[in-house]
Amino acid sequence: GASVGDIFRYEGEERFRELERSVVERVAASGEACIVATGGGLPTWSDNMEMLSKAGTTVYLRRSAERIAARLTPYGRPKLQGLGDAELVEFMRRNIAEREPYYAQAALVLDCDTLSDEEAVERIIHYLEGNE
Repeated sequence: GASVGDIFRYEGEERFRELERSVVERVAASGEACIVATGGGLPTWSDNMEMLSKAGTTVYLRRSAERIAARLTPYGRPKLQGLGDAELVEFMRRNIAEREPYYAQAALVLDCDTLSDEEAVERIIHYLEGNE
């Protein structure tokens, strides 16, 4: 019932990651067909990326720091509070560099800077239809 910001503020990032992990475990154990859109840090903690990959098909929507920054709103994202536009882009560049090794383990990696959201969806569906 708490917001992400409140969990970070009052319980810390480690506790937030533990809560995320428990959700990943429940989803993976359920065996249900579903789509899970994770937060950016989830695949980098513990063996979350490995668990996600074992549970289903993982997709990495690769975008440049500029494109990500343009799509983000700092609201509800504790690490982005108070950043100006240039600072947000630089923050995203650092984050992408740190997280890329984890994200690149996805079964499907789509370079999305030149794709519309609709085109990305079409490519994901095409990939999944070929893997069933």
